[in-house]
Amino acid sequence: MTVTDRAAPARTSRRGCLTIGSTVAIPVRRASVLVGGGLLVLLLAAAVATLTRGRLGIDLADLPAALVGDAEGKDRFVFNRLRGPRLTVAIGVGAALGLSGGLFQSVTRNPLGSPDVIGLSAGAGAGAAFCALMFPDTVPVPVGALIGAILAMALVYVSTGTGFRNPARLVIAGIGVAAMGAAVTQYVVYALERDKASVLTAYVNGSLTARSWTDATTVWLVLLAAVPAAALISRRLAIGEMGDDIAEALGSEPKKSKTLAVILAIALSAAAVSVSGPIAFIALTAPQIARRLARGSGPHLVLSALTGGLLLVLADLCSQQLTLFDDLPVGIYTMAIGGAYLGWLLVREWRKGVL
Repeated sequence: MTVTDRAAPARTSRRGCLTIGSTVAIPVRRASVLVGGGLLVLLLAAAVATLTRGRLGIDLADLPAALVGDAEGKDRFVFNRLRGPRLTVAIGVGAALGLSGGLFQSVTRNPLGSPDVIGLSAGAGAGAAFCALMFPDTVPVPVGALIGAILAMALVYVSTGTGFRNPARLVIAGIGVAAMGAAVTQYVVYALERDKASVLTAYVNGSLTARSWTDATTVWLVLLAAVPAAALISRRLAIGEMGDDIAEALGSEPKKSKTLAVILAIALSAAAVSVSGPIAFIALTAPQIARRLARGSGPHLVLSALTGGLLLVLADLCSQQLTLFDDLPVGIYTMAIGGAYLGWLLVREWRKGVL
């Protein structure tokens, strides 16, 4: 037996395959499966806490009845009108933002290449706010968010002079476009009456208050459409992280993969913004946390989505239960989470002598 023959079983033990029928085999890392299972357990615990904690919380013993539609009275109202839609939207929006950030960071090969930093969220938020408040009976909010996101990304693409290929230029152009999107949103706030502007302020910071099952349907339909497409290109994106030349030589068609990834990221971010406003830092931090938890290379799209959902549900739980800050938009909490995470990264890199 040769050295190569002895090494083969070890590789097989570290990495398995998820087989579908006799023709499809998807490589799966054991560490990723374990991390994904842990994230699911934490997400389930956070969801139960969201539904049961507080003055209006559903008793834990009555929660199964509420989940199957047999609840009555207060529990029925709380689940169907207050916390059920809000929780479903939080999971969907967090997953959409986490997946969108994972796609962008993989395409740009830049940990700062997220919808927050390169202007996509700001553009989608500006488009959604402008259309919802200036043309409420003409252009639907999701369409306005999509238009704003596309315009923002088109402006970034043109401004860099190299498309999405140069990470440094991408970040600089994105910061400028994000500032322009924020300026448009603030102009809309200034131009409106005070009562309408106060509602828009909560939207601009990202809010999950008073969400409905229609909002949940919107973001989850986009997720259901985007996840299979993201799964199909995930392997190509992983190869593309080694460089376009190597990816081209291996037949992964990096240009087509990047184009599809950007389109998916725009659609996911636009769907999230249309129902919750531009919630900050989830798309930036979720993929990086997922990558560190998995301790491996690759985009880790599923883990990014799960991490995003968990972070937003936890932030919304704080928004509902911390009595010192009543009615504080959930986006304020995600800003705090993102700021603390980036601060930790800076301290960590400084201690390593990188900065």
